[in-house]
Amino acid sequence: MTDTTTNDPLDRARAADIGAFGRFLKATELDTRMLGMVAALVAIWVVLHVLSGGLFLTPRNLWNLSVQSSSVAIMATGMVLVIVTRNIDLSVGSLEGVLGMVMGVMQAEILIRTVGLPLGDPWIWVIALACGLLLGLAIGAFQGFVIAYLEVPSFIVTLGGLLVWRGAAWWITSGRTVAPLDATFQLMGGGPQGSIGANWSWIVGLVACAAVVGLLLNGRRQRKRFKFPLRPVWAETFLGAVVCAVILGAVWIANSYPWPVGIVNRYAAARNITVPEGGLFIAHGIAIPVLMAVAVGIVMTFVTNRTRFGRYVFAIGGNPEAANLAGINTRWITVKVFMIMGVLAALSAAISSARLNASTNALGTLDELLVIAAAVIGGTSLAGGSGTVLGAMLGALLMQSLQSGMVLLGIDSPLQSIVVGTVLVIAVWLDTVYRKRV
Repeated sequence: MTDTTTNDPLDRARAADIGAFGRFLKATELDTRMLGMVAALVAIWVVLHVLSGGLFLTPRNLWNLSVQSSSVAIMATGMVLVIVTRNIDLSVGSLEGVLGMVMGVMQAEILIRTVGLPLGDPWIWVIALACGLLLGLAIGAFQGFVIAYLEVPSFIVTLGGLLVWRGAAWWITSGRTVAPLDATFQLMGGGPQGSIGANWSWIVGLVACAAVVGLLLNGRRQRKRFKFPLRPVWAETFLGAVVCAVILGAVWIANSYPWPVGIVNRYAAARNITVPEGGLFIAHGIAIPVLMAVAVGIVMTFVTNRTRFGRYVFAIGGNPEAANLAGINTRWITVKVFMIMGVLAALSAAISSARLNASTNALGTLDELLVIAAAVIGGTSLAGGSGTVLGAMLGALLMQSLQSGMVLLGIDSPLQSIVVGTVLVIAVWLDTVYRKRV
C-alpha cells in the first residue's frame, strides 16, 4: 500500500489553504461561478483603467456605464427564462426597435396631432409606455404561441421575428427618426434630470442596506423554523457587510459625478442661485434607468426563486418530458415566458429611446447578441435547466464594460464586434467544461 502523505511543508501549507478556502465557501454558501465572474469583472476593470490612462474607473464613466447597461440587463433577466426552458429569442433587438418606434410615434404624432392632447400633458408618457408594454406582451404571446402550440423551433420563429420587427420599425415611419419625445418620458433615459440626486440616493442606499439585513435575519429565522443547517454568524455578518459596502460604494460613486457646468449655470440662473467662484456642485445621484433595472432584477429574482411559475420554468428546462408527465402545462408556461420577454423588451425600448430623446430605426440593433451573451456569461446554460437573474445582470455589466473600455481605447467598431463574439464563444465553452466537471 502506497503512502500518499507528504512531509513537504509547502505542500502541507497549500493543502491547508485549499481547505480553508473550501470551508469559507461552505460557510458562506457562495457560488463559485458567481465569484469567478465577479473576479473577471474586477480584473477587466483594472486592466481597462490602466490601458485607458486612468479614465475607466472614474465616477463619470462608471455612472455612464451603469446607465448604458440598464436596457441590456433588463432584457437579460427575461432571456434567462427563455434559455432555461431550452429556447432562444433572437428577436429582442428588433422587438426593442419596433416598440421604441411605436412609443415615439404615439408621443410625437398620434396623441398630440391626432388625439389633440396638449404638449407636456402628463398622460402622454403614460399612454405611450402602456401601449408599448401591451404591444410587447402581445408580440411575445404570439411568438410563444407559435413556438409552443404550433411546435415551430424558437430559433426559426425568433429569427423570423428579427427580420419582421426590424422591417416593421422602418415601415411605421418610412425610415424617419421620431423626435423629440415627451419631457417626462425622457427621465427614463437618465441624465441630470433623470437622476434622483444625492439625498435621495443615500436614502435609497440605506433602505437597501436595511433590506439586506432584514433578508439575512429572515432567512436565518426560516432555517431555524424548518430545522435547516444554519450559516455561522460570522458568515452572515460577512455577507451583510460586503453587500452593504457595495451598495453604499455605488451610491458614493453616483454622488461623485456632478452635473455639467453649462446645465448647472442654467439651473442656477432659472432659480436665482448665486454660483460660487469655484462652481456649484450638484450630484447626479442614482439614475432612474438604473433603479428600473434593479427593480426588474428584484422582481424577476422573486419570480424565479419564490413562485410556482419559476419552479415550473426550471423543471421544464431540466427535463421537459418529466415536467409534462408531472402535470405541468409546458406549452402555456412557454407562452408566458415569451410574454415576459416582450414586456421587458418594451421597458428596454423606453429606456433606450428616452436616453436618445428619439426613436430611430437603428434602436436595438445587435442587442440580441449582447442580451444572449450576458445571460450565458452570467451562468445560464444553453442546455437549459440552470441560470440566475443576478448572473445575467452581472453578465450585462461585463459586456457593457468591454464595449465602454474599447470605446475609451479608440478601438474600431468592427474589432469591438470581434471581441464581443469571441467572448460569447469562450463563455459557452467554459459553461460546457463546467457542466462536464460537476
